[in-house]
Amino acid sequence: MVADLTSLAFISLVAVLCPIIASLIPGRAIPETVLLLLAGALLGPHGAGLIAASDAISLLSDLGLAFLFLLAGYEISPKNLTGTEGRRGAGTWAVTFAIAFLIVAVWPTLSVFELDGIAVVIALTTTAMGTLLPILQERGILGTRVGTEIIAYGTWGELFPILAMTVLLSARATWQSVVILFAFLAIALVAAALPKMAAKVGTYIHKFIVANANTNAQMVIRSVNLLLIGLTAISAVFDLDIVLGAFAAGFILRFLIPEGNQTMEMKHNAIAYGFLVPLFFVVSGAKIDVRAVFSEPELLVLFIVLLLLVRAVPIYVSLSLGRDSRKLDPRERLTVAFYCTTALPIIVAVTTVAVSAEAMSQQTASVLVAAGGVTVFLMPLLASAATHTMNADLGRALRNIRRHPKDALPILRAHRRLERQRHAQLKGLPRTWGPYDIDSRCPGGRCERTAPSATDVPRASEDSPS
Repeated sequence: MVADLTSLAFISLVAVLCPIIASLIPGRAIPETVLLLLAGALLGPHGAGLIAASDAISLLSDLGLAFLFLLAGYEISPKNLTGTEGRRGAGTWAVTFAIAFLIVAVWPTLSVFELDGIAVVIALTTTAMGTLLPILQERGILGTRVGTEIIAYGTWGELFPILAMTVLLSARATWQSVVILFAFLAIALVAAALPKMAAKVGTYIHKFIVANANTNAQMVIRSVNLLLIGLTAISAVFDLDIVLGAFAAGFILRFLIPEGNQTMEMKHNAIAYGFLVPLFFVVSGAKIDVRAVFSEPELLVLFIVLLLLVRAVPIYVSLSLGRDSRKLDPRERLTVAFYCTTALPIIVAVTTVAVSAEAMSQQTASVLVAAGGVTVFLMPLLASAATHTMNADLGRALRNIRRHPKDALPILRAHRRLERQRHAQLKGLPRTWGPYDIDSRCPGGRCERTAPSATDVPRASEDSPS
């Protein structure tokens, strides 16, 4: 008990400090999640030993994972699955799975028909929508065309790997896993139908839950928790991964409340992101053996490169071929592809299954989880870079630098100003700086600023970076 409370105290301290540290980094370049993972690795059993991986802490971590997937499932609209973008997202995932299968088939130390190889195949095809949604919301991308495409591709990048885990990582025969999966889906359908029927009939229980939604009873929150924990418990009894039950709970919740419920969402975000989700990421980091990661840096880099090859490239190609999506700017397609290559929770889940079955070493699992953590930092960073260069022509600025290398610094400064200006205009923010007339030669080593007027638009010479 003392060890558990001590570990929980350190986890709580990390959960408070990481957002503060993340806010102090210019441009919030490192997401809070990365800092939580890093802190867990440094303070965990393979580091300072201040955080113990006890059964009690592991249970809380599993609840954090469940809440993460509950919120991810809740964000999914049926049209994201059945619309044009959704169908392309599903087809693209099938292509990524085939590519990952071929890569693992020729991997000298893995067998594509054993648990270790299957785990790597699934890990290479995943998108961490639960981790990604807060980043997209913070950056104002949700609701935009790019955000719609990310959700369309990312939804299948999370749903299909969960189903693949259920069928392919089980010790049972495949047909038995499929039967049990359908049995679970039948229970989930009943769980979705009963509240709908109760609402139509107007039963006493439904009326009581609605009337006591915001009293001390907090009946709506308790009911959602029952749905979540009940389905995760059933998935555990069926020997399925708990992420399936959590994801199904989120999907059912969206079905029951298609228009959303702001009060409920705020309360569950408080429970999840206020306590359980950061705890999950810290505990996941505590499972990383930092020395093992540094002993195999080539595997870390290789896995990240393979994620880009398996996930990002097919998504970019699919967006380029789609009738509507090919109208997107190439850098917008890159933004979607990079965001959809963000991976972590599924990697944690599949490596945990493989290690528990003694099919994968803890050392290899540590490297793969670390690679997933790097993608949470690297992919949004690359996506942000693609978005910003979309707002101002970096290529022209680089050509100017090549022609006039002595004026590189003022040209880059002018490009950055224009980039910020256009980015602010795209987001509908007030412009707080005037337009710049940038001459590639920048006489006197300066880029001269013109006087702004009410009708100004950014002006540039032929050689300018605009």
